[in-house]
Amino acid sequence: MSGASWARIGAIVGAVAVIAGTFGAHGLKGKVEPADLETFEVGVRYQMDHAIALIAVGLLAMRVGPTRGLSAAGWLFLIGAIVFPGSLYLLVLAGGTADWLGMIAPIGGSAFIAGWFVLASSLRTDRGRSPSDSGAMAGAGAWAGQERREG
Repeated sequence: MSGASWARIGAIVGAVAVIAGTFGAHGLKGKVEPADLETFEVGVRYQMDHAIALIAVGLLAMRVGPTRGLSAAGWLFLIGAIVFPGSLYLLVLAGGTADWLGMIAPIGGSAFIAGWFVLASSLRTDRGRSPSDSGAMAGAGAWAGQERREG
């Protein structure tokens, strides 16, 4: 998938997180137990955090071109951003009638963790230059698995 597609998906996931957060703050407050509202908010936080991660994957892919590592990290973040918060949202909205949903959340959490490890393993440092030599993003190609070309 292209970098622009990952960034676009991240923006959509972020918008859904804002909608869910607004719904939780205004639609659920006083209607569910405080602990359930806190559970809902955990879902919102993780969804927004991983929306930003998806945008970062997209920006890296736009900078260096799509790589298998970036693509795998993007898919894992997306799966996590659907499964983890989605199971928490449904758990709260079901009002205790679907406790089995709590067993699904770790699948999404595992996808998040795997995504971070895959992203980390796909990034390499630019060993030939110090960060001050090349600016903040100049080495992004080497970080994502492409060697820098000297002009």
